[in-house]
Amino acid sequence: MRNFKMIVEYEGTAYCGWQRQNNGVSIQQVLEEVIGNITCKKVTVIGSGRTDAGVHALNQTAGFKSDTMLSTEVLFRGINGLLPRDIVVKSLEEVGADFHAQHDAKGKVYVYRICNKKLRPAMGHNYFWFIYYILDLHLMKKAAQYLVGRHDFSCFCATGSHVRDRVRTITGINIKKGKDGMIEITIEAHGFLKYMVRNIVGTLVEIGSGKRPPEEMKEIIDSRDRKIAGMTAPARGLYLKEVRY
Repeated sequence: MRNFKMIVEYEGTAYCGWQRQNNGVSIQQVLEEVIGNITCKKVTVIGSGRTDAGVHALNQTAGFKSDTMLSTEVLFRGINGLLPRDIVVKSLEEVGADFHAQHDAKGKVYVYRICNKKLRPAMGHNYFWFIYYILDLHLMKKAAQYLVGRHDFSCFCATGSHVRDRVRTITGINIKKGKDGMIEITIEAHGFLKYMVRNIVGTLVEIGSGKRPPEEMKEIIDSRDRKIAGMTAPARGLYLKEVRY
């Protein structure tokens, strides 16, 4: 049995998320069906982790095992030839039998994009959160400092999540704004909870709008209460940028 590692890019608008579900078409499902058609055998594609409905990925890592005799190059061209336009396999390689896309991941980097200017663009609305009032990046950066480190992030975990251990380590946060009015919030951590990035972004936006002082971020984290934190940012602005091994 051969073990393959893929780097996948996808636009998540049309999908119910990464993982197979009964309520819609997922990225995992599409990849499994395409690879199965090429190899003539059922395969299971394992991603580094789940992304939610509407979330995009620039570099999602995934793997699958197959006893196919096709070369890696033929598989690579065949998979991309059958995939829809909003999914592409950027690289495909055969790796050692012990590689596991999820279990071997050491960290992930997410980026959230906010279009922050007075006039709403007509193009690209599926790729950012549009906010017309100007956000104060100084306040947002000041609040973000409280997030770095090892904390119980229950306050930013999705309501109804069954995950018991909600301690995670954020190793870095960077917030910058380009001349085009696009704000990028990049968060790197050893792991993330469901909706964690989107809930953090929603809270930072409330702070950047002046609704909360930056110092309140510490109180929010210490509360471990989702009701105390801010809104959930829309999925369309979130990208899985990188998975680190």
